[in-house]
Amino acid sequence: MISGTGGEAHGDGTEFTAEGVEAVMREACEAAGLDSTGAEVLRLGSNAVYRLASLPIIVRIARDPAVLTEMERVVGVARWLGTIDFPATRVPTALAQPVLVRGLVVTFWESVQEREEYATVGELADLLRRLHWLEEPESLGLPYFDPLAKLSASLDGLHAVSPEDRSFLEERAAKLTKEYDRLDFVLPFGLIHGDANIGNILRHRDGHAVLIDLDGFALAPREWDLILTALYYDRYGWHTEAEYAEFVHRYGFDLMNWPGYETLADLRELMMVAWLGHQVDVSERSATEFTRRMRSLRTGEGRNSWSAL
Repeated sequence: MISGTGGEAHGDGTEFTAEGVEAVMREACEAAGLDSTGAEVLRLGSNAVYRLASLPIIVRIARDPAVLTEMERVVGVARWLGTIDFPATRVPTALAQPVLVRGLVVTFWESVQEREEYATVGELADLLRRLHWLEEPESLGLPYFDPLAKLSASLDGLHAVSPEDRSFLEERAAKLTKEYDRLDFVLPFGLIHGDANIGNILRHRDGHAVLIDLDGFALAPREWDLILTALYYDRYGWHTEAEYAEFVHRYGFDLMNWPGYETLADLRELMMVAWLGHQVDVSERSATEFTRRMRSLRTGEGRNSWSAL
């Protein structure tokens, strides 16, 4: 449920609530020459996402006003992928963006289709294999992916969980940092999606699969783009054995046979749990799931009961 209360205010007093972001959405659409009448709110989380009724356009408003430079890079990635005809979410070519409205960052995206329909794990493997062959232009200014810095920042801002839980996560992170530094990656270093999983590959209205959520594009060992699919199968049972076998066959590499798999899996899993810890004070479901996952980390049991939020 989307509530009209409880949102934080930004520089000019705009609150990140249903009412606050709707006003931003309508103002941004008016400035872009788009009709916002009948726009449907799809979600209100780290971003507010609207689907326009007048055109197949998605409007995305970032909760964090500090992401302007990042969104400029993401729009640049989308435009570049369009020029090489890579199957990914597109930005409307005629609109200058991102735009800043009342201190919030707004971007416009072409709608993939009228309802969310996920593609298959096999198609995800196909797109990742194709993506990993690409050489990105230097003009994109892609960052190097540093999972340890990302995890450290997430733990530093983790104020909504108990001191005991936070200490446990910090100790686990310190141990994994040492293990990660000793990893010997075997796949080439280069362009990655950064959050490659079944939730970020949608079926286009014309039938083909497209990658969405381009925020995490970076330069890193390609193993990072394979770890979530392996985790979802191996530890949580969210993919079947047949689905994972299809993924491996179509990508051409089984990450679970790599000696560093367990360390990378533990680190990626810890990042997932830390991210969830930031949601415990805003969602009862997230709080329940965080408690379940912390119990698993402590005991090593029960991962197959995790919910895919």
